[in-house]
Amino acid sequence: MSRESYWTADPSELLRVREGFRLADVDPRSHPGFDGDKAAGVRALAEGAHIFAELQEQLFANSRMGDDERRVLIVLQALDTAGKGGIVKHVMGSVDPQGVHLTAFKKPTPEELEHDFLWRIRKEVPGPGMIGVFDRSHYEDVLIGKVRELAPPEEIERRYGAINSFEAELAASGIAIMKVMLHISPDEQKARLQARLDRRKKHWKFNPADIDERLLGPKYMEAFQTAFDRTATPNAPWYVIPADRKWYARLAVQHLLIEALEAMQLEWPVADYDVAEQKARLAAS
Repeated sequence: MSRESYWTADPSELLRVREGFRLADVDPRSHPGFDGDKAAGVRALAEGAHIFAELQEQLFANSRMGDDERRVLIVLQALDTAGKGGIVKHVMGSVDPQGVHLTAFKKPTPEELEHDFLWRIRKEVPGPGMIGVFDRSHYEDVLIGKVRELAPPEEIERRYGAINSFEAELAASGIAIMKVMLHISPDEQKARLQARLDRRKKHWKFNPADIDERLLGPKYMEAFQTAFDRTATPNAPWYVIPADRKWYARLAVQHLLIEALEAMQLEWPVADYDVAEQKARLAAS
């Protein structure tokens, strides 16, 4: 059975945040649009990896032949343990790394805090032919910034507008933007944190502050909902992906990326030299 035959509906339509969307209505254990189990999902991911890799190579090749506009940016946001790292490893890991620009945004440095919150983000926007991946992003400034009250309410409100303007600018420059929230349930998050504590080789992934953040889960859900309400736009859509099943989250993100690249109607670039002439020269060399 092929990868596509498992999909009963387009996941990009099922997962996209639209007017009236409520995060509380999303079941983190569901697998919208995919009529298969974990084994089927793993097989579909492997099959999709070949499609994704070829499309990514076409995008990259076109940029080397003069296409200075088209590129992709995927923004990954989630609570701790939801699987952002797994997306990077198992989805992005299937393509040529020279065509991927990965940025993992951490706590702002003193230098970064001297500038507007978008200053450090602008420096990491992917170049022509690249797929940019933001592991956390400018949305931290309206998520943790709101929950932890790191900025006054009026500044948080200003940031929503600044984000919309910034993303509209990116879209106008030829960047296909998709913003993904990996939605994990409290029970699954607790189990994954417990697994990190139970396995010595996973202790490095655990931070005692993760528990503090976990206790603020309801407030983060409210902050995410507000972010969706304020910043889900036609040119920079949000997708909420149930993430209790890691295999489904990875498969859904891969599907979104493949769909974005297919929409570009990519073709292999035409050589800017005479191929027959170069074959003859090579044969005679």
